Amino acid sequence: MSVQRQFETAFDSSGNDLWIFAYGSLMWRPGFDFAEQVPARLIGEHRALCVYSFDHRGTPERPGLVLGLDRGGACRGIAFRVAASRREATIAYLREREQTTHVYREVTRSVWLEDDARRRVSALAYVVDRGHVQYAGRLTLADQARYVRQGHGRSGHNRDYVLSTVRSIESQGFRDLKLHQLAELLHNDTPMPR
Repeated sequence: MSVQRQFETAFDSSGNDLWIFAYGSLMWRPGFDFAEQVPARLIGEHRALCVYSFDHRGTPERPGLVLGLDRGGACRGIAFRVAASRREATIAYLREREQTTHVYREVTRSVWLEDDARRRVSALAYVVDRGHVQYAGRLTLADQARYVRQGHGRSGHNRDYVLSTVRSIESQGFRDLKLHQLAELLHNDTPMPR
């Protein structure tokens, strides 16, 4: 049985509401109907600009960079609750959007909701596949800026993606140090040291 089919069997057939953990563009442009959104924290993976974008924010000839959940640490983001009646359509939409090149593994992770009840829920999340050709690993700030400045794909300019994500993070009342450093360079269009 394929990994995707296993996921569908184990996850889609439950008949319950679906939780989705968003850490990048899904925070500011989810693209699906949801019943609730709650600030959330995922432990065990962190937000990283570690995926070469060959589609949405770049091309194979001029890749951009997009975010992935990478091993270790923790990540603050948003958990969206989708009604059970919208579950199947939402998963299909997310697969079409997030899995164009299969650089992510579609997984479930425990997520802690940062609401009054401090509930733990099981959420759908997209974690980078470190064995995929698009996995960029840890790049220097200068390399990140270079890829982001050149990146443009079917979803627009890579720079807009990074700055929109930073604005979304700020609107939730926290900062992501590495992403904010990059955003500062992009805002100022500061020349990179050679």
